[in-house]
Amino acid sequence: MPDAEFAAGGVLHRPRPDGAEVCLVHRPRYDDWSLPKGKLADGEPALLGALREVEEETGTAGIPLLRLPDIDYTLADGRPKNVAYWLLQAPAESDGPVQDADEVDERVWLPLAEARERLTYPAEQELLDHVAALPPVTSVIALVRHAHAGERKKWNGRDALRPIDPEGAKQADRIAATLTSFRPRRLVAAPPLRCSQTLEPLAAALGAAPIILDAAFAEPSETTDLATRLSMARTRLADLRKAGRVVVCSQGKVMPQLLALLHGGEDHEEFKTRKGDGWLLTWSGERLLGASRL
Repeated sequence: MPDAEFAAGGVLHRPRPDGAEVCLVHRPRYDDWSLPKGKLADGEPALLGALREVEEETGTAGIPLLRLPDIDYTLADGRPKNVAYWLLQAPAESDGPVQDADEVDERVWLPLAEARERLTYPAEQELLDHVAALPPVTSVIALVRHAHAGERKKWNGRDALRPIDPEGAKQADRIAATLTSFRPRRLVAAPPLRCSQTLEPLAAALGAAPIILDAAFAEPSETTDLATRLSMARTRLADLRKAGRVVVCSQGKVMPQLLALLHGGEDHEEFKTRKGDGWLLTWSGERLLGASRL
């Protein structure tokens, strides 16, 4: 089977008194109207690629809100292509110049219904139908697992003071690169040093934002206390949703069970999270709209 091509893009929208507007771009090479998107660089995460491509083609650095359904199709040469899409919100100071002028010669902001009619491709029209049916996003929390911090058995001090290692430092920088555009209003970390260190590059990128320590997201010292800790974490998430956009750094024995609890089930295997990775949790009021891997 020929190698697949992977791309990413976004439904970039901005609120208006009479409803949301969506940004579309015209590509002279194809003479089409489409959602902004483009090929991923080797090893580039889908979210980073979507943010980069949307900013290059529209001039706007969108704020990620929710992973949308992918679009799959076959290229003219027979290769399969997958495009990952994210719902992105345009900040108030949007509409910078289009950076990729060779690829895009015109952009427009249109109400959803008009944007749907302008789009060239039915699959993208269906994606806008999906967006139109979504309830309003009221809060988004990025829940990340702390970066790599060596091996516990090789650390002689208190485990709470075990720092991230060089590999973890690279992961922390990648978290900052991914979530700076998220423009979080609050940074929260479990008390172990490796959790706050994971968020330090992001805090620096946000202008020395404070990192609040919260034991609700830490692993309990006794496994029998996990159920109580999960209940605390769920309650704290409900409180943090009032801030709108928040980043929380937690630990590996808490996150899968917490995510399963939020989804109303007990099977946490699908929510296992590698160190330095995480999830974007999107709510409309008290309803969890989605949990998307970062």
